[in-house]
Amino acid sequence: MIARQHRLALLTAAPAVLFLAIFFLFPVARLFSLSFDGASFAPYGELVRDDFYAFVVGETFRIGAIVTLLSVLLGYPLAFALANSGRFWSTVILICVLLPFWTSMLVRTYAWMVLLGRNGIINNLLMWLGLTERPLQLLHNETAVIIGMLHVLMPFFVFPVFAVMRRIDKNLLLAAEGLGASSWAVFKEVYLPLTMPGIVAGVSLVFILAIGFFITPALLGGGRVMMAAILIEQEVRQFLNWDLGAALSVVLLLTTLTVYALINRLGRPAGRRLG
Repeated sequence: MIARQHRLALLTAAPAVLFLAIFFLFPVARLFSLSFDGASFAPYGELVRDDFYAFVVGETFRIGAIVTLLSVLLGYPLAFALANSGRFWSTVILICVLLPFWTSMLVRTYAWMVLLGRNGIINNLLMWLGLTERPLQLLHNETAVIIGMLHVLMPFFVFPVFAVMRRIDKNLLLAAEGLGASSWAVFKEVYLPLTMPGIVAGVSLVFILAIGFFITPALLGGGRVMMAAILIEQEVRQFLNWDLGAALSVVLLLTTLTVYALINRLGRPAGRRLG
């Protein structure tokens, strides 16, 4: 009976496994094969010799870390308000958080270009208020890229944290207060540890998506902010250097998996890490 259930489970999962094998595992394997350029490590050697590639990868992870940190600082209070407000305000906040998902990423990026441009709404408002005499350079820089990426990615942090917060038993917080703990102590010792799984999931999602971003950095950065995805696109499309582009992709993939493993490792409770 158990063997039959196992066979039925395998048969049920077969279409999904086949789909992943064709559309994910095969392209990744093909990417690895391209990166070795005929069983040689020449593309990887070029990456090591040229400091520019290491600089771009480092900048990609730095910008991804900044976007992730800002998502935590802004998204955690937003998730808390969403989980603990009344029905009306929760609905309003939820709609605001969901708005980025209802709009195309390309449209959102062009909207930020309109807002941040030299003749955009923000610059016109600043000059109308007398805060500046000339338009500020708000577009085609790192700040614009971070703002655009944060707008797109913060919901990916808010929803995992919100889902965890909704499941927290409020009696635990009341018990801690009844035992004499201050509000800060209740938050630090009870509430924050209980929401840590959501934080880890949100951080992982935001960071992994951030370091692979292409459209937003390409448009809002205006070619002045180089990230790994933009560099890979240039190597493949402009220079037809498939081997080097594949090597860059492999390095980015392996580094991403390593960082993801570290985030999950550090996010585990101390007892589980020791085990």
